[in-house]
Amino acid sequence: MPCCHSNTSHGCSSSGHAHEHTKLSLYSAISAGVVLLITWISATFFGLSETGQIVGYSVAYLLGGWEATIEAFQHVRRGSFDIDTLMIVAAVGAAILGHWAEGALLLFLFSLGHALEHWALARAKKAINALADLAPETARIEENGEERMIPVEELKVGDHVVVLPGERLPADGFVIQGTSQIDQAPITGESIPVEKWPVENPEQARSAPDQIDAAHQVFAGTLNGNDALIVEVLRPAHDTTLARIAQTVAEAQQRQSPSQRFAKKFERVFVPCVLIGVGLLLCSSLVIDETFGESFYRAMAVLVAASPCALAISTPSAVLAGIARAGQQGVLVKGGQPLEFLAKLTTIVFDKTGTLTLGKPQLSEVLTLKDSTEEELLQVVQAVEIHSTHPLAKAIVKATKERLGSQSLPPAEALTNHAGLGLEAKLQGKPVWIGKPALFEKIDSRPLSDPTLEALRSLETQGYTTLAVRWDDRELGVLGLRDTPRPVSKAVIRRLREMNIQSLLLFSGDNRQTAAAIAEELGLDRGEGDMMPADKAKRVRQLAEREQVAMIGDGVNDAPAMVEAQVAIAMGAAGSDVALETADVALMGDRLERLPFIIGLSRFTMQIIRQNLWISLGVIALLVPATITGLPIGPAVVFHEGSTLVVVFNALRLLAYQGAELLPKSEPSTFSEKKTPATVA
Repeated sequence: MPCCHSNTSHGCSSSGHAHEHTKLSLYSAISAGVVLLITWISATFFGLSETGQIVGYSVAYLLGGWEATIEAFQHVRRGSFDIDTLMIVAAVGAAILGHWAEGALLLFLFSLGHALEHWALARAKKAINALADLAPETARIEENGEERMIPVEELKVGDHVVVLPGERLPADGFVIQGTSQIDQAPITGESIPVEKWPVENPEQARSAPDQIDAAHQVFAGTLNGNDALIVEVLRPAHDTTLARIAQTVAEAQQRQSPSQRFAKKFERVFVPCVLIGVGLLLCSSLVIDETFGESFYRAMAVLVAASPCALAISTPSAVLAGIARAGQQGVLVKGGQPLEFLAKLTTIVFDKTGTLTLGKPQLSEVLTLKDSTEEELLQVVQAVEIHSTHPLAKAIVKATKERLGSQSLPPAEALTNHAGLGLEAKLQGKPVWIGKPALFEKIDSRPLSDPTLEALRSLETQGYTTLAVRWDDRELGVLGLRDTPRPVSKAVIRRLREMNIQSLLLFSGDNRQTAAAIAEELGLDRGEGDMMPADKAKRVRQLAEREQVAMIGDGVNDAPAMVEAQVAIAMGAAGSDVALETADVALMGDRLERLPFIIGLSRFTMQIIRQNLWISLGVIALLVPATITGLPIGPAVVFHEGSTLVVVFNALRLLAYQGAELLPKSEPSTFSEKKTPATVA
């Protein structure tokens, strides 16, 4: 189904036409069955004349065969033959032989099968395409203290939108006023509403929208809770996350998987072979003792039996249902190919920051020297780091505020940032240095003492990012910061082990000790550190030459490595243009636990596809010999069309796939929860 590229946010008109066409097909098929049944009962029990029977069955032919006739004619004009061609030829042949009832039954079941097939596919598509209908058509904006309603297409970046309780959000943006809980299941798959509150610095949020914390970011189509919000618009209506998801899924529906390509190739070769075989059977009366009419009847029966209707729908129905089910759970899969590749994975490579970890460093360890106290150390680092915008500085300031409360020193002065080494400043007229050992060697020209160096090494081997602190002539101690693993990371790794993923690796730009420590803590096979994006890409390429590899990262700095993997998985893709464009699979919410779900779903999809292929090919293998040896058209029609319905409804089982929900066993501790500081001798 084509995707809508207009500026509206409420779906494509083509979806409505497709829905109406499906209803028309279904009504026509049912009407054909009703007319067929009435005619057969009238002829069998009430002596309906032969002319009356022909009229009744002709009406059934018309109702059941008009759509297939149009499709067959279009294919013949293009010089190809498809399943519709085979069915129309068989029905016409039955009529020529005077078997009007069998021909009408064939067209009734064939049209009913097609209509139910379209209904099943429409049901699968609806799970995703309904997203486009979630965003409201109008928005309430606030200008100069007044509110007015405008169409969502007229929203501009920077507009302030008022969202009342119970309303759906009309645009992507960030909260600038109010606190409420947002049901964002359509975007991220989260079943529990998420609390949102205002950003501290709107100007900073405007200048760096990709850096906005999830607690402040909202999406079009999500549902507001019990309190009003004022949201600043970040994207126009046609470019919202919701609109991009709908467009991406529409495109994904057109991408064929290896199994789909196989079925198409098989059909292109098989249908002409069937027609040739039927042509030979028409001539069988020349070599065996039977009339031409008997040969013709057998040929028509074989034509019905050999038509690969079930085969044609076996794979696309399963793939589409799998994509739809993934979308319901906040996982965007771009077509059947990645869905199939996920089922064959042997290796998963994880990025560290923001994937296995929260991407937010925390001050977790404070080691003081014997002539200093923790309070003094924290006051000094707070006074210096409060000037810095570095993520480590923000983590330090946050932790020290929690620990010290109002006990703080005046901010430091004359701050100097030595890139890659640390900070230098003046505090109460005395110099302060906070950073790596190289800072003290190169800038202060006084190397750190052995006890401090030993403390640094001890924390580094445990995976901490370390900073030493010197105030004037005194070394106060060492800070250990760490990007906290996600609470669910261990459970995810354990579940992947249970799913027989052979190799689980961590590639990180952090130092090797940190990468190795995180990998060991989470139960990964190996952690490799000190890797630039090009290094990650090279290693993934090497792995992909001999294994089926998936790379999961944030879709930005990991993009080179993700391209080299068979399957690229983006973490937390909601609101990220790069992630949606780069990845084959996008976990829309920041939910790592969806990784085992999508792998399990892909395996179930492949299981359904294999079952469908066996059913469709098996029925053909059984019916063709049976019809050659005398099975009538009627039973052949019932078994043939019955297999098509079995295949369709088997694929629909994917829409009910649950998987196993993963929950963390415990929350990680933070520095603010620590009560007893450590002291370096």
